[in-house]
Amino acid sequence: MRYVAFLRNVNQGQRGHPSTADIVGAFADAGCPGAVLFQSNGTVLFEAEDPALVLETVIASIAARTGLERDAFAMAFDELVAVVDARRAAAAARRFELTLHHGDVIDRRSRDVIEQAAVRRCVVVDAGRGWALVRNEREGEGNATPVIERLTDGHASSRGLPTLLRLVDRFADHL
Repeated sequence: MRYVAFLRNVNQGQRGHPSTADIVGAFADAGCPGAVLFQSNGTVLFEAEDPALVLETVIASIAARTGLERDAFAMAFDELVAVVDARRAAAAARRFELTLHHGDVIDRRSRDVIEQAAVRRCVVVDAGRGWALVRNEREGEGNATPVIERLTDGHASSRGLPTLLRLVDRFADHL
């Protein structure tokens, strides 16, 4: 099955971040030599039977190769396609972010969720196990990660809807 990984706090090519070679090598170490990196922000497509085991190995391999501790999250590619396609026609696509996390489903109607999101000028518009779709008040803002990290009391990683639209458009035919 195909998955999309979001590596947290990765900017390939920047000092203090894992390089493209480190990430490709880590996925190869995890049994995914065909992993494909998309852009330079730690977004990776890979095939696996056990994505959690793959990510555990990738994290350990990146740490061994670089001394850098990172976190990683995965979502089935077909689930990501469904989430992205549901918002494809959104007039303000640059206001949306998909955030992956290790928590359970976030109840977007919960008073705490609504209040926490409002502090960061955003709203959780959809959610599933391990993911949330957030709409920011302003185009180009990136408020999803801190909101979801606070709500789940754990790490999270977000990608903007325009990035994910490009990802889906490029790889949907390769399923």
